[in-house]
Amino acid sequence: MSTATPSTAAQAAEILTDVRSPGGRRPGGRKSARKAMRSHYPTWFFIPALVLYAVFFAIPSLSSFYFSLTRWSLFDAQFIGFANYVQFFQDPQLYTSFIHTLVYAVLTSGAKVIIGFFLALLLTSPVVGRGYLRAIVFFPVLLSTIGVGILWKALLDPFHGMVNGVLGFFGLPQPGWFTDPNLALYTIAGVDIWKGVGIATLIFMAGIVAIPGEYFEAARMDGASGWRILRDITIPLSRGATATVIILSLIGGLRSFDIIWATTGGGPGFTSDVLASVIYKQYQAGFYGLSTAGNVVLFLVVTIIMVPLSYFLNRKQVEL
Repeated sequence: MSTATPSTAAQAAEILTDVRSPGGRRPGGRKSARKAMRSHYPTWFFIPALVLYAVFFAIPSLSSFYFSLTRWSLFDAQFIGFANYVQFFQDPQLYTSFIHTLVYAVLTSGAKVIIGFFLALLLTSPVVGRGYLRAIVFFPVLLSTIGVGILWKALLDPFHGMVNGVLGFFGLPQPGWFTDPNLALYTIAGVDIWKGVGIATLIFMAGIVAIPGEYFEAARMDGASGWRILRDITIPLSRGATATVIILSLIGGLRSFDIIWATTGGGPGFTSDVLASVIYKQYQAGFYGLSTAGNVVLFLVVTIIMVPLSYFLNRKQVEL
């Protein structure tokens, strides 16, 4: 049996003292250095994100607010105060476009939540060809929004479109999907739902798959029906996914522009104009300061609607 040297004994005593100390290490020395590093680590960690936030959001937002108070072009800017905002709110199409924006956002987000949830239920169950069906549902998300608008504009053409051709073959009415003032906005909403429901389905699938399987097994052992399992387990425990889909789809609906512009350009007349298309028309007309003021108003509208809604949905999730 070997005998420990004095240096070895001293090292063992030092380690034993460190282990017996309340913090696991003796005060001072490396403990103080590590504590200082831990206290400063979060600050250094957030600096890159703070820089990116300032460059890509804070500075452009403040610049937009400043330029909304000017009459500007590429070469100069003349400060005119809130005149752009006064002129923007005097636009006769503002009220109509605001109503269209709310209707469009509520319709598309509500449909994505409902359709996406039931598609997620289907695609997380043991159905035949589940992988193929998932690819079909998600495929429209990969397409360009402008391309989707052009595609559906051709398919729904009232005279040469494939859809009306099939309807005419069976003797059914052939509506002007994008040319009828009573149908245009709802047709665009349907195209938007077709394109975006894949994302909603994917989020719901992630939420459903994350529910522990033991809950479903216990419910089945207790004799719970499929409806009871859906109502008491799946829907409540998918509330986080539901909140995410509502927030993302509603923000997208309030800011929607590209698919509307690609299909109708806000027409026929102004029947499918939303806030974003009105702002773009002002920009096309050369009223750059006015269109910038409109963008600030749109940002405020989205913020005023989404901040309380996000707080409400997140609070409900925490209470659950």
